Amino acid sequence: MEKSDAVTALAALAQDNRLDTYRLLVQAGPEGMPAGQVAAALGLPPNTLSFHFDRLRQAGLVTVRRDGRSMIYAARYDTMDALLGYLTDNCCTARPAKPERETQTTP
Repeated sequence: MEKSDAVTALAALAQDNRLDTYRLLVQAGPEGMPAGQVAAALGLPPNTLSFHFDRLRQAGLVTVRRDGRSMIYAARYDTMDALLGYLTDNCCTARPAKPERETQTTP
């Protein structure tokens, strides 16, 4: 995963409703859930949820498919795996930075 993709995914998840939506879709499994069921489960208006779905889809975190009249959304586990791998490789493997001590001068 590239840095810009990681930033986009993290930004998409950094909002309460989108994080709740993504968590619900992960729990639903690979078959996903119809948008109406997601809206009902989270108590979100459909137009608000559509906005959040778009952000998650643009970040590559969810997919959507049509099933009759329903739009079925599903979590993309591969994207989350790549994001976690990116964070592990690029953010968590270095030694922790020690805070610099301020130099105090005695009057």
